[in-house]
Amino acid sequence: MAITGAWAEALREEFAKPYYAKLYQTVLREYQTQLVYPPDKDIFNAFTYTPLEDVRVLILGQDPYHEPGQANGLSFSVNPGIRIPPSLQNICKELQSDLGCEIPDNGDLTCWAKQGVMLLNTVLTVRAHQANSHKNIGWEEFTDAAIRALAAQDRPIVFILWGGQARKKKSMITNPKHYVIESVHPSPLSAYNGFFGSRPFSKCNQFLIDNGLTPIDWQIPSLSDSEGTK
Repeated sequence: MAITGAWAEALREEFAKPYYAKLYQTVLREYQTQLVYPPDKDIFNAFTYTPLEDVRVLILGQDPYHEPGQANGLSFSVNPGIRIPPSLQNICKELQSDLGCEIPDNGDLTCWAKQGVMLLNTVLTVRAHQANSHKNIGWEEFTDAAIRALAAQDRPIVFILWGGQARKKKSMITNPKHYVIESVHPSPLSAYNGFFGSRPFSKCNQFLIDNGLTPIDWQIPSLSDSEGTK
């Protein structure tokens, strides 16, 4: 699936650069010869679900989940019916502590993306069972361009940066209209060192309200809820 609309225009120069041609060929070869996630139709879901003009919040991840059925093209999100990964479990715990959200029975964050929360990974593909296997093949240059395009928007946007890789992008965000929320990563290795209790979701919503924008409904709907309304 191709990138369209305002995102396509914002990233037009990237598509013409030599690194992107090499990246395209590398990714195409990987999908032809390896088991790669997410499905190729979902690679650009972060751009598809959250058009540039609709972005109010960016949550930056690292690379897609690398086990079967998990990756769906949105950072931290997994498809309905897939076991919620540990980092997302911790995000849900912080949501409950911060805003009183109920712990959902699934980890599908499409509901956030459709509200203007862009769920972008710095690397958009990965080989099965091999975390970071597509690091340094060109994705970082492309997603840096996307982050710069967001940072260039002259309107209030919240940038949520969790973990060392994401926090390195802070230097790109210089417009005082924007708001950066940063902490350690929600993974089990670091969550107790500053993620839990950081209250990113209430801080984000307060900033949006203060700037006359609609706050995000962070509650992830449970599948059992939708089944009960059928």
